[in-house]
Amino acid sequence: MIKLKIISFLLCVFSAVGYSQNKISVEGNVNPEERTINIKQTIVYQNASNDTLREVFLSDWNNSYATKSTALAKRFEEEFSTKFHLAKDRQRGFTTISKITDSKGNTLSNNHLENQIDVLKVTLANPLLPNESYSIELNYVIKLPDASFTDYGYTNSGNLELKYWYLTPAVYDGNWQYYSNKNLDDLYIPKSDVSIKLTFPKEFYLTSELNTVEEIESDLKTVTLKGNDRVDTYLSLNKLKAFNQVTTDDFTLVSDIVEKGLSPQDKAIITDRVTKFLTDNLGEYPHERLLVSQIDYNKNPLYGLNQLPSFLRPFKSGFQYELKLLKTALNKYIYNTHLVNPRKDHWLNDGLIIYFLMKYVEDYYPDSKLLGTLAKVWGIRSFHIADLDYNAKYFLYSMEVARKNNDQAITTSKDSLTKFNANIAGRYKTGVGFNYLDEYAIDMDFRSLAKDYLERRKLTKVNTSAFETFLKSKTEKDIDWFFTDYINTRKKIDFKLTKVSATEDSIQLTIKNKRDNSMPISLFSLKNDSVVNKIWIDSVGTSKTLKIPNYDTERLVLDYDNVVPEFNQRDNYKSTNGSSFWSKPLQFRLFKDVEDPYYNQVFLMPLAEFKNIYDGFTLGAKVYNKTILRKRLNYRFSPQYAFNSKSITGSGNIFYTHNLEDTNLFNVSYGIDASYQSFAQDAFFRRIRPSVTFGFRDKDDLRSDKRHTIRLRYVDIARTIGPDAILEELETEPDYSVLNLRYVHSSPGIINFSRFFADFQVASNFSKIALNYEFRKLTKKNRNYNLRLFAGTFLKNNTDPSSNFFSFALDRPTDYLFDFNYLGRSEASGIFSQQIIIAEGGFKSQLDTAFANQWMATANFSTSIWRYIQLYGDAGFVKNKFSSAKFVYDSGIRLNLVEDYFEIFLPLYSNNGWEIAQPGYDQKIRFMFTVDPQVLLGLFRRKWY
Repeated sequence: MIKLKIISFLLCVFSAVGYSQNKISVEGNVNPEERTINIKQTIVYQNASNDTLREVFLSDWNNSYATKSTALAKRFEEEFSTKFHLAKDRQRGFTTISKITDSKGNTLSNNHLENQIDVLKVTLANPLLPNESYSIELNYVIKLPDASFTDYGYTNSGNLELKYWYLTPAVYDGNWQYYSNKNLDDLYIPKSDVSIKLTFPKEFYLTSELNTVEEIESDLKTVTLKGNDRVDTYLSLNKLKAFNQVTTDDFTLVSDIVEKGLSPQDKAIITDRVTKFLTDNLGEYPHERLLVSQIDYNKNPLYGLNQLPSFLRPFKSGFQYELKLLKTALNKYIYNTHLVNPRKDHWLNDGLIIYFLMKYVEDYYPDSKLLGTLAKVWGIRSFHIADLDYNAKYFLYSMEVARKNNDQAITTSKDSLTKFNANIAGRYKTGVGFNYLDEYAIDMDFRSLAKDYLERRKLTKVNTSAFETFLKSKTEKDIDWFFTDYINTRKKIDFKLTKVSATEDSIQLTIKNKRDNSMPISLFSLKNDSVVNKIWIDSVGTSKTLKIPNYDTERLVLDYDNVVPEFNQRDNYKSTNGSSFWSKPLQFRLFKDVEDPYYNQVFLMPLAEFKNIYDGFTLGAKVYNKTILRKRLNYRFSPQYAFNSKSITGSGNIFYTHNLEDTNLFNVSYGIDASYQSFAQDAFFRRIRPSVTFGFRDKDDLRSDKRHTIRLRYVDIARTIGPDAILEELETEPDYSVLNLRYVHSSPGIINFSRFFADFQVASNFSKIALNYEFRKLTKKNRNYNLRLFAGTFLKNNTDPSSNFFSFALDRPTDYLFDFNYLGRSEASGIFSQQIIIAEGGFKSQLDTAFANQWMATANFSTSIWRYIQLYGDAGFVKNKFSSAKFVYDSGIRLNLVEDYFEIFLPLYSNNGWEIAQPGYDQKIRFMFTVDPQVLLGLFRRKWY
């Protein structure tokens, strides 16, 4: 009787569990030619909350491709991509819903949200009570998007990569957790029992992680798939059999990740090792098959030298393939089983992925280096970077943004992170942090605890607070700092060894905490470069003085084993004999290297440059302290010999940048730079510029590209004019100084660009003010509109009236502050005189009234004709003393090859008449060209930060 009751109870429990499970049934007919799928779908949604629901929200991410104003479109714009903005209508995806009813046939009111057209609100005919289910029947057609946008949709090869293609319910946990598609692969849905019946042309192969229940082939192919407790139902319909599967003792791994030079046998051995590692460290995979695709890897690759072409890549193909497969499998395995909110709580899953990736390398490739085989190459092996282990890259990449003051709290919502923080730095910092926590809390084994935690919560909806509670219960150590400071804030770790005094038996030392946090730091005692003692120091506060035993210690070192992700490791060393010099000796290195905290590093680099036609080719060297990771204090001195001018030229600077966190004023930079070079034949200038710059941004939105800058500088110029100098004009006094204050507001978007500055200058014989505004618009039909307005006036002008050296220029500024990179600054004819830098008047034609010594106001406009060919027009007024204001204008063709970097201007008509019909037209053509690689590199960097 008792047994019968127990059995009855268990049957009721299992029945309730089965009833409570969400169910999704999809029947789809695929038309590859039309790029459509006709779908009949049933969603059985179970209310797992204590609230009564009157509506259900469904994610319709296929509809996020429908217009150019969706959150997805905005995301592409923010990352400086025009591929979505300029796409044809036929490339877009959308959803057309024909009918939504309940199980009784009642039509359910539904509508896409006004500001989120990829979220569908369905109003229920009857309230959905707690622990009850509601059946929703849907009929709709989806038009698949071009896969060039997000890699999902219809490919150029005619394949279909299906992810987020059918409608799925959102999660309700007291509030509806629905989000728009932002190309982050972070759809948040409750686990469901899924059944998919798909009909498609028989020349296609269907690959899925779901189990194949039935396959029928006639004129078409119909495949039925099923799977329980699923959150990911990616499908691939491919004309070629691209995926291979390897069945191991643990589970079947299905993959199309490619790596040249590996045999199927080698791949099978690697796959078996990867699946065993996953099972040993994460527990049993709850499904029969794990599918990892090349698309998955491309979205989350191995960053660094692994991305070089195969013929340059310094890693063996087996190692490369193994880590590609492992990282992608870790990502799918953890996200498919540990059901956190992937947009809000992404940091935990991402950090565990990196942590186990590090442990895999430690287990199987403990001697692997960051540079791979390059670490053994003569010349390279002498660099400190060649000494670093492969796993050191996680610290370096996470510190890259911290040193630039672009880091964000790890727990920041994924859609609010910059691309670099979301894809790289945040994940790496978390993984390194887990290792830091593991080393600190010696009474717990983080690796085994992570497995225990994941197994206990497998396929259960959780939030990250559960992880915090679990860890704290497993250690006697106080690890609040990890969650309050390390995870939830941007606070850096930065300690310094200060006072050290040693006796025969003991050493007294003081550790200074340069940051406001409570994170621990390790202290090592070294003798003959061997560790003789190690302790962890807690609760340093502002500073902490302690006494430790003296083991004939020669040096004390903080974080000697580089476990702590410390912001600045250069002040972690102290000699017990009191000599600061010997604790960090001077080191000279050829070329830039990673920071070696053992030494005070000075780098030397040969320089071969072409700056202008007067100095010509220059040869010299650069002496500097800048490492791969940015420093606060940087200096550079670069003396060079110029072969044309046969003189010693060069430049130098020293600057200190003070970063500020959690405030709109995010950095203050001050310092001085100096340079000496030719500005004409047998004519040189010496420039000294002390300056201070204040940078402002929105502290709550680091993804925003809006910046405000205030810069104050003092420019001191001294010119030396030789007997062979050839100059058009020269001020009576060759030496002058200018105090310059400039405010800049910029928003350099790729669709909408704007920039404004106000500039004030004062010198002994003049003062002036100028305003400049630029606006660019790229329309949805790929038409560019560019508008620039300039107005400047002298407040005082006592300069030589016969000279226009300090005047406003209409087409070619004299650049008396020597800010512009003119190749032939003083040329009056020839190709180098045709170089244009858009400043002041911004005209392209050379008019008779080329300068204004009183005021000037101009407008420059251009618009697209076809692709990079544009039509430009300039107009304005020029006012000189003792004469009336003159109206000036010009027009022509602009070849906008690379905006702001390489452009050609062909004048047509101006105050000079039809210029194209006048003699010497080739000398009227103007060009814009920059040779600064750092400027061009900015085109790449802008989408990451």
